[in-house]
Amino acid sequence: MQAKKKGLGGLGLPFLAGLAALLGLLPALHSHGLQPQPQPMLATSPSHIYPRIISGGGGGEEEITSSPPASPDGHPGTKHPTNNSWERHGKKRKVFPVLDVDYRHVRLPFEIALWILLACLMKLGFHVIPTISSIVPESCLLIVVGLLVGGLIKAVGEDPPILQSDIFFLFLLPPIILDAGYFLPLRQFTENLGTILMFAVLGTLWNAFFVGSLLYAVCQINVTGLSHIGLLANLLFGSIISAVDPVAVLAVFEEIHINELLHILVFGESLLNDAVTVVLYHLFDEYATLDQIFFTDIVLGFLSFFVVSLGGVFVGVVYGIIAAFTSRFTSHIRVIEPLFVFLYSYMAYLSAELFHLSGIMALIAAGVVMRPYVEANISHKSHTTIKYFLKMWSSVSETLIFIFLGVSTVAGQHRWDWTFVICTLVFCLIARVLGVLGLTWFINKFRIVKLTPKDQFIIAYGGLRGAIAFSLGYLIEEKHFDMREMFLTAIITVIFFTVFVQGMTIRPLVDLLAVKKKQETKRSINEEIHTQFLDHLLTGIEDICGHYGHHHWKDKLNRFNKKYIKKCLIAGERSKEPQLIAFYHKMEMKQAIELVESGGMGKIPSAVSTVSMQNINPKALPVERILPALSKDKEEEIRKILRNNLQKTRQRLRSYNRHTLVADPYEEAWNQMLLRRQKARQLEQKINNYLTVPTHKIDSPTMSRARIGSDPLAYDPKPDSENLPIITIDPASPQSPESVDLVNEALKGMSRLPPSPEEDEDEEGLVMPPKEPSSPGTDDVFTPGANDSPSNQRMMRCLSDPGPRPDPEEEDPFIPKGQ
Repeated sequence: MQAKKKGLGGLGLPFLAGLAALLGLLPALHSHGLQPQPQPMLATSPSHIYPRIISGGGGGEEEITSSPPASPDGHPGTKHPTNNSWERHGKKRKVFPVLDVDYRHVRLPFEIALWILLACLMKLGFHVIPTISSIVPESCLLIVVGLLVGGLIKAVGEDPPILQSDIFFLFLLPPIILDAGYFLPLRQFTENLGTILMFAVLGTLWNAFFVGSLLYAVCQINVTGLSHIGLLANLLFGSIISAVDPVAVLAVFEEIHINELLHILVFGESLLNDAVTVVLYHLFDEYATLDQIFFTDIVLGFLSFFVVSLGGVFVGVVYGIIAAFTSRFTSHIRVIEPLFVFLYSYMAYLSAELFHLSGIMALIAAGVVMRPYVEANISHKSHTTIKYFLKMWSSVSETLIFIFLGVSTVAGQHRWDWTFVICTLVFCLIARVLGVLGLTWFINKFRIVKLTPKDQFIIAYGGLRGAIAFSLGYLIEEKHFDMREMFLTAIITVIFFTVFVQGMTIRPLVDLLAVKKKQETKRSINEEIHTQFLDHLLTGIEDICGHYGHHHWKDKLNRFNKKYIKKCLIAGERSKEPQLIAFYHKMEMKQAIELVESGGMGKIPSAVSTVSMQNINPKALPVERILPALSKDKEEEIRKILRNNLQKTRQRLRSYNRHTLVADPYEEAWNQMLLRRQKARQLEQKINNYLTVPTHKIDSPTMSRARIGSDPLAYDPKPDSENLPIITIDPASPQSPESVDLVNEALKGMSRLPPSPEEDEDEEGLVMPPKEPSSPGTDDVFTPGANDSPSNQRMMRCLSDPGPRPDPEEEDPFIPKGQ
């Protein structure tokens, strides 16, 4: 119980601090509204101390200038010997001449600091309470806080601040996009780029025209009373409400830890659909000012998709290359390295917005291009600074966006129309589901890893709307679209529904459907080796097949990068360092830092410490090792040998796959020829079997002795074979079959038994006489039998040791027949 009270007391601290900051904000705003007009400055006050301050509020505030005060007689330029009398009559004497309350002087930065402090305290409080943060997403809680703050500000008689579109697009959105683009998982993004583009371009166009056309059909019904809303207005509203918001997707998907494939598909769609949304918004806004739309306007509008998207990418690539080239020369002043990354990225975004290009795509391209070269040039401390500053900056911006969404909801003017709002919500859900199902059916025909029904459901359910749609709604000009307030109300309703309903229920749905979660595993050097090996293997397979896929072009790009770009953008020996070695150094540095932070500095080997600290404290480069150089003639000779003898795997062959194989006209003839050859071989084999006697498999001496001992009658000599030779086998002899020879049957003709009728019917052939079983204790090899003659005994002695093995070409027997 005491621990529980202690925990509740610790949890209440952030909320008390947030409440104190809020209470400090409200009197400041209230005092600002009741503050009287400022008095003219004193004549004795130096003019350079008070610079000109431009008010950020309404027109009720006057500017503080450094002009001299007007004289009592109305001539401002008249000099007086003393101004003590004017001071006594114009202003009361203060008790403390130095101390004063001048809120107008610090109003703008003070209120900005209060809002950021409130956002940070709220974020801290949500993560301290695990029960709330595990059920309700952080974005939902921040919107609720914004609603409460806006209500309190309005309750004291003040106008709550509204999230202006310029503030959102120029100051709050760039940090979030830069953080996402700089740390974008490039491999997963490029492998699924086709699927992401399908969802981002075709999916957004489908949602915009589907929602806009159906809303226009609803507005034409007389019962609704919305017949004054035209087609262009509905299409403009459909283009605003159809885009998936990257801020909302990041806020929700990072909390549920969805797997990498679904995360990159939904988040990549939210990043790349910015170009489509910008083009559609400006296109329909421009069409609303025209009296008549021609076919050329539609064609130019279609071409503007490519101009806006590719133009934004081009701007980002240019600034990324400039940032990487600048980082080559920062080795002597490491402090400003992170500043170059932030400034060049922000300049890329502003330059794209200058020409109404896609600023989001410019930021992503700049971050992706500059990161590998900048990280190779800057120190590890600068890399850590960039990482944590971007995370902090994007987190604060995201918190402020959701809080101001709630505050602006209270402060804005609304016009509620049940028909329009409900139809907008229903049509958005239907369009999202139909678009995902249709595009996935087409995409799965070309994907190796198919998108399952569970994946399709998460993609459709994760299409959240957010602050981008809200800010674009505020950009609508009321003189062209008089239904602006109704559009804003419908946009806020859709945002609240997607963030609260879909954002709160997506976590239990992921657990219920058993969708694969993200596995937090550290990359190892073994995994990197296998990844590079598979890349090279797939590239070689594509070259052999003659099919130039993305692995082939990726390998071409890597070779071009290594040969030319790295030498220009990376300083020192790091430009020649292989990718695997660079990854090993990065892993080594990370492991060393983790050991230092965990207090295990004594466990780090000296070699690891030396190598790991080279990037932090760079030393003089060692002298390059002298390698044996080959002459030009020798190199040309080696190249000629390789060209003439190695197979040319990169020759252009006809591309094919197993589904569309072209029939070979000579295939049938080859099959017939193979069948004829096979039949000829079978016939030849049968003829050889008929003309020759197949040889039996020769048993080992042990097996032969066992067969003779088990059935002696089976090896009795044939009665009619007087002139046939006999094969005598010594079963116990370990020698090869060359020890068996032919002997004359006449030597043992008298000892044979008379033939029986059954043996007459047997096929004549080679027979073997049985050997008498040996008695116990005697030698079964050299002990003669009862009927053996002396010559036969000598023969058996010789057969037991035949001497040297005869040559295979020798045809004469080892012992002649006439002996």
